[in-house]
Amino acid sequence: MAAERLKPNRRSLMQGALVALCAGGEAAGGPTSPAAIPSAAPISRSERLERVAKAQKLMQEAGVGALLIEPGSTMIYFSGVNWGRSERPTVLLLPAEGELAFVTPAFEESRLAELVQVPAQIRTWQEHEDPFVVLGGWMDDLQPSGGKIAVEDTVRFFVSAGLAQTRPSVRLVSGAGVVNACRMIKSPAEIALMQQATDIMIAAYRSVGAQIAEGMTSGDITGLMQTTLRNLGAESSAGDAMVGEGSSYPHGGRPEAVRRGSVVLMDFGCTVQGYYADVSRTMVFGDADARQRQIWNHVREGQEIAFEAARVGATAGSVDEAVRSYYEKLGYGPGYATPGLTHRTGHGIGLDVHEPVNFVRGERTPLAPGMCFSNEPGIYTPGRYGVRIEDCLHITERGPVWFSTPPRSIEQPFG
Repeated sequence: MAAERLKPNRRSLMQGALVALCAGGEAAGGPTSPAAIPSAAPISRSERLERVAKAQKLMQEAGVGALLIEPGSTMIYFSGVNWGRSERPTVLLLPAEGELAFVTPAFEESRLAELVQVPAQIRTWQEHEDPFVVLGGWMDDLQPSGGKIAVEDTVRFFVSAGLAQTRPSVRLVSGAGVVNACRMIKSPAEIALMQQATDIMIAAYRSVGAQIAEGMTSGDITGLMQTTLRNLGAESSAGDAMVGEGSSYPHGGRPEAVRRGSVVLMDFGCTVQGYYADVSRTMVFGDADARQRQIWNHVREGQEIAFEAARVGATAGSVDEAVRSYYEKLGYGPGYATPGLTHRTGHGIGLDVHEPVNFVRGERTPLAPGMCFSNEPGIYTPGRYGVRIEDCLHITERGPVWFSTPPRSIEQPFG
């Protein structure tokens, strides 16, 4: 009976929220028009050529003849080509010298030629032919130094195995060193696109946060957030709202409806021209009790400790260690034990929402200008609730810089 009575109430709440969203006025809690958010310039052809040149220099130093790449963020990074994966392989060879080289099905040649943003050659194979014979022939033309071909980490097994079978003399090695050395350091143009995506995120949170009402479910809030992000100009969006007990698990649990005193944890990301923003906010519907307020303040302080630790030359792992030391002094943990921080303090971010390297214990990579990270040292009590505040930052010579300003209090969780 209670569930039946709730349905009309939820429907009217959602209809009202969507009316406010479509109206785009201040009643929705903030701007809902893409025009209200400054646009960043796309990645230029010259920047992509600089990326290729850097990768080639690294390969020459390592004695590698070419880098093998499948569709995905690394293909986008070097060539601008956003392509899907299928059983018909389209691959990119980034040679240590010369132009990029694509191998693709013959019927895809014209489409691929329209998408590529840097000089590149294209070789094709027909449906009855073996694509790895074509790929191997191109490698023969490259005459790779030492017979070594670097393979980007996400290349599927059947692709690397097909190449190894047709060219057993080729030595396949990991391409992670080359790719990460290029992609971990973001350019000003990349940071500007991530800033635009973050501005969209913050506008969406302010809009949706003002519309959360008693009776809404986690699914209702998620749907409203995704609609708002699209209306604000995000290319894609992902994430979830977690209510009550569901917030005690970092990626959510069973769905619940909002009631007075509920913790609502919202974790969403979106992209602009492929570049990610990743922001989380935690609120209490109604008045927070003393313990909720205390944990929220502890998490917010944990964020600041991580921020202050993220200095040029410090190891990425030391950021995580600084937060855990603070939390353990407060009685959380130890380590990943609950109540406490059950996951890493943060992750790299860029064309992928999760990129190397991470703010995680034992990570010895030194921080350098241009690196970008999430900062999200949540505290979780399984079966009760969790609190996570997540904002991203980028490293500069002067210290870390926020993409979004963290909220000041649990009473104003969206700033």
